[in-house]
Amino acid sequence: MSRASFNSSFLYIANKSSGGKAIGVRTARSSRALATTLRKERQVLIRTWKLPDWASNEPEMSLKDHAEFDAQLAQLLERGVPLTEALEVAASVVKAGNEDRILQLRSLVAQGTSFSDGCAKVGSFDEVTCAVYKAAEKTGDLAGACKQLSIGARRRLEVSGKAATLMIYPSIVLSIALIAGLVMMTLVIPTIGESMASSGIDVPVFTKILVAAGSFLRANILFILGGAAVLIIVGFLWRSALAKLAVKLTRNMPFVRDVVLEQELTRFFSVMGSMTRSGIVLSDAISVSSGVIGHPKLNKDLKRLQQRLIEGGLFRSLIEKVDALPLATRKLLIAADQAGDLESAFDSLAKDHAQNVDKKTARLMAMLEPLLIVILFMIVGTMILAIMLPMMNMTGSVL
Repeated sequence: MSRASFNSSFLYIANKSSGGKAIGVRTARSSRALATTLRKERQVLIRTWKLPDWASNEPEMSLKDHAEFDAQLAQLLERGVPLTEALEVAASVVKAGNEDRILQLRSLVAQGTSFSDGCAKVGSFDEVTCAVYKAAEKTGDLAGACKQLSIGARRRLEVSGKAATLMIYPSIVLSIALIAGLVMMTLVIPTIGESMASSGIDVPVFTKILVAAGSFLRANILFILGGAAVLIIVGFLWRSALAKLAVKLTRNMPFVRDVVLEQELTRFFSVMGSMTRSGIVLSDAISVSSGVIGHPKLNKDLKRLQQRLIEGGLFRSLIEKVDALPLATRKLLIAADQAGDLESAFDSLAKDHAQNVDKKTARLMAMLEPLLIVILFMIVGTMILAIMLPMMNMTGSVL
């Protein structure tokens, strides 16, 4: 369950049967789906523009919303509450902006639409979730499927929270250091440097360079602040692209890439556990579950595994060739396949890799803290040195 939705927001222009033109914003899977919807309202679509995510007027269900929704649904369905009534109650556990979406889903189900098809129509339910719901409808265990999806979503939330904490801490420390450094460079260093020069104190070249840089920053502070504001606005508008770029960079950074790989494996095995317990064929489960990970090599190996499974290969033989998976993980999957208990193995591996995320995150934080201290010393210490050098020269000349 990702934040991505099946639907996109479109700005459209349509001809109305009563004359004139209709202009508006709607959510649909595609321009063709939007045209079909408008045709039912006796409007003919003329042109559409797909809006970027930040301009969409349609709120998305977060992973936390999905976890709460599935947990509530599972609890009610297990106690025999009818699906329509359960959906009415479940609408109260999601954010207010998504309540209408769940009530719309309830209305579709009440009209005879299957639950999985209704989820696809209202949007915000990804391919994995809809596939699990569809399989659960066939087996008659929708409550069990919702419970598994809720567990998987909570596990992924926990992992994502660890990653966010890992990135937020050094970002805050470095931001404070840079702001403090900018204040010293624009206010303190130039003032002290000019005072020393006017007093006839011999100012070293190093101090002169910092004083010149500080004077330049002070003279152009409005342009610098304006540029920073523009960068913040651009970063907000294109935050999705920047997030993808950041993830791509972290996959290649030493030590951090190990944490990222463990996160990917946690997501993959959580989804695999939910899908296989719902009775979805192993090759289909791998095909859909590989979509939740972005690790290039692992994704490529899994797609090759899925293709060879379709061609008649044995899982226990093929999984050993997926080099992107840790050796211990491959051996456990081979043993589980021989024992006929892959579903439990997927759940167990999801827990194990989630624990590995905790361990490697703690280890990485232990390495980052002294590195941050060194960076802070370099920023602040450089400025202190620029101030102290002239004083040391002056003291030496007096002696």
